[in-house]
Amino acid sequence: MAENRNRQAATLATVRRFEAAGFRAWPAATVHYDGTWAVRLTAGLPAKRLNSVNPLDPTDVGRIDERVVRAGRRFEAYGRPLTFRMSPLAGAELSAHFDAEGWSRFDDSLVMRMDLAKAPVEGAIDQIPLKDIGRFIGASMKVHESEPSLRPGLSEIIGAIQPEVGLFVLERGEEPLATLICVHEGDIAGLFEIATARAVRNQGHGRNLILSALKWARLRGARQAWLQVEAGNAPALALYGSLGFEVVYHYHYRRPPEA
Repeated sequence: MAENRNRQAATLATVRRFEAAGFRAWPAATVHYDGTWAVRLTAGLPAKRLNSVNPLDPTDVGRIDERVVRAGRRFEAYGRPLTFRMSPLAGAELSAHFDAEGWSRFDDSLVMRMDLAKAPVEGAIDQIPLKDIGRFIGASMKVHESEPSLRPGLSEIIGAIQPEVGLFVLERGEEPLATLICVHEGDIAGLFEIATARAVRNQGHGRNLILSALKWARLRGARQAWLQVEAGNAPALALYGSLGFEVVYHYHYRRPPEA
């Protein structure tokens, strides 16, 4: 019994570390706390991880209905649907409450990590990240096929990242093939917004860019890399698995029936 409790505590400590790193690496415009629920909202971008309630303690389950109403008012003010991001820190009791209330569950995702000492980066290109945020955003939006209206919000988020940021673009001439953001903080490096242009997928461009970013992070002292990916994204999971990434934990999103 004691061994199981120790293992669970170690697991939750690992989750807390990656959740905190994720908040710093991809910061919401505003964050409010209701107990240990982190209410993250961003007017300029609709991404769920930037617009969600993130419970951070499985034992913090008092006055759930009252607190959900308060969170709902904040989301309504931003024009966002009330959304909870349920990592292992949310706990089983809150999940059971949402089940009983008929909340939907969607977008199951994985957090994965790898030991950078084992990363196959020996042959990777020594790529210098871009310093020009505007140029990177233009390339990233083209690769992601994003709406132009999202540009100011993306610029705001990238500009607000406090840890060291590597903006990586793989180009052919002036045409962007793949883009990603690598956020280096101490001994870990997170990969975000990984994408390859639709017309050139399955040609190794994403893999090559990831390896360049991992090499850059390792040279800066990072000892492990991590990323988030939707559980249904089979091509991405196959790529990350082939590079040496392994699943650390799962999370998903919940919304009330009226959302």
